[in-house]
Amino acid sequence: MKIAVSACLLGHDCKYNGSNNRSQKVLDYIEGHEVIPVCPEVTGGLSTPRIPVELKDGRAINRNREDVTEFFYRGIELTMEKLADQNIDLAILQPRSPSCGCKQIYDGSFTKTLINGKGMFAQALSDAGIPLMDGDDVPEK
Repeated sequence: MKIAVSACLLGHDCKYNGSNNRSQKVLDYIEGHEVIPVCPEVTGGLSTPRIPVELKDGRAINRNREDVTEFFYRGIELTMEKLADQNIDLAILQPRSPSCGCKQIYDGSFTKTLINGKGMFAQALSDAGIPLMDGDDVPEK
């Protein structure tokens, strides 16, 4: 199986605060499969670390109220191009992320309030017919 995985879940230091969300459960689950690390925010040109971003009215807005949507669109476009001919069977993505959230994202108020919805990259993958799995929902192996 070919699996796209949020790079932060693999231990890559690409998270907004410069760290990662390494998940041993994810690493165990993907063992023996072909893995393609993805981080559309970094691919789109955002730095690590970076000011936290949440989605508000379809836009990616950072805590300083700067609109960084174009960085997200660029990262999504480049990452989708990278994956286009890969025949991806599954994407395992970072929960709650404005890019990768599969089920819930923060509401844009920077108060840690969650709402149902997908991050921008997760939505693009879903629209392309790629099955999504939230990193929190990966079964124990």
